[in-house]
Amino acid sequence: MLTYLPRYYATSRVMKSILDAQGTELDRLKLALDETLDQFYVDTVTWGLETWEKELGIPTDSSKPIEQRRSLVKSKIRGTGTVTFSLIRNVAGSFANGTVEIVQEPAAYSFTIKFVDALGLPPNLDDLKAAIEEIKPAHLAVEYAFRYFTVGEVQGMTIHQIQTHRLTDFAPFLDA
Repeated sequence: MLTYLPRYYATSRVMKSILDAQGTELDRLKLALDETLDQFYVDTVTWGLETWEKELGIPTDSSKPIEQRRSLVKSKIRGTGTVTFSLIRNVAGSFANGTVEIVQEPAAYSFTIKFVDALGLPPNLDDLKAAIEEIKPAHLAVEYAFRYFTVGEVQGMTIHQIQTHRLTDFAPFLDA
């Protein structure tokens, strides 16, 4: 900012102090504006997440990690409109372990949400189930299928590679 002022201010300690103080305040203002702007987007919201949850009728659970809370907000936003399998795929995809396939079984009045890209159970499976129950047609049953290591995949691994994975990546130890 000193370059915009007359040259005789360049040697003034008073003017330098004033400009330093103003610069610090302007930096704080810019940071505050950036943080405020972040609250308008689900992927970047932090301290405004509770407002999103309240607006969408989601009970606030501050004990959950922020990413899980964001994914629940995303699923609620995506879950509006006419319910189609595309909408269900979109809602399920907003959660962790998000790439899913929907396998329709019209004769059995059911469908299966199959997680295809990540191993094991999503960390917020209960939230996913609640979101799907809320939007799916009442006459359809839903099942969940998760990806685990196969015997062939495990046979090709070293002990060190096996130790880097969670035990739940190898077999369905928990009921889904």
